[in-house]
Amino acid sequence: MLLDDCLPEFDVRASYATRIAAPPERVYASLRTADFDHWGLMRALSALRALPAFPAAPRETWRRFREELWRQGFTLDNVLAGGFPLLGERPGEELVLGTVGRFWRARGELCATSPARFREPAPPGTAKAAWNFAVGRRSDGATELRTETRVLCADVATRRRFRAYWTLIGPFSGLIRREMLAAVRSAAESTQRRIVDPPT
Repeated sequence: MLLDDCLPEFDVRASYATRIAAPPERVYASLRTADFDHWGLMRALSALRALPAFPAAPRETWRRFREELWRQGFTLDNVLAGGFPLLGERPGEELVLGTVGRFWRARGELCATSPARFREPAPPGTAKAAWNFAVGRRSDGATELRTETRVLCADVATRRRFRAYWTLIGPFSGLIRREMLAAVRSAAESTQRRIVDPPT
């Protein structure tokens, strides 16, 4: 698994999965283009996820939501096009995103990174976060889409700060991941139905 190559050790881990009645190649294609905010829940959950930034820069935070991501549509392709680091990909099987920063601080304080730099030790006072999507065929012929998030803190003090932050934010992060899986499932199964049962 690419995620194991990118971040084999971690302090925090959360994983979610869903069954999709469509072939793996269709699920993977839908993963890149599905509208993660199809039901509007992502906007609200992401706002909650970003609450620590509001006291420091509420106008900047909301402007970023409004003008950058929400204007274009919350798809994985748009997230990647916006500069979120892609650490690795096996097309049709798995992709891994990642970043380094101080996520518990008001502005997140993200550090510039690359696949090679991400594999180096994190600077003191920061944490690495890696996040994957992987597809695989199930024994019943359906596809399983799985996502996992891992975080590795650079030192003991950072680990303590991050865990306090994660206690508040972790449940919202989990809801966001489930919403994303549901959006991909809806898009892939809808496309599959149109192919299997085309309109007459």
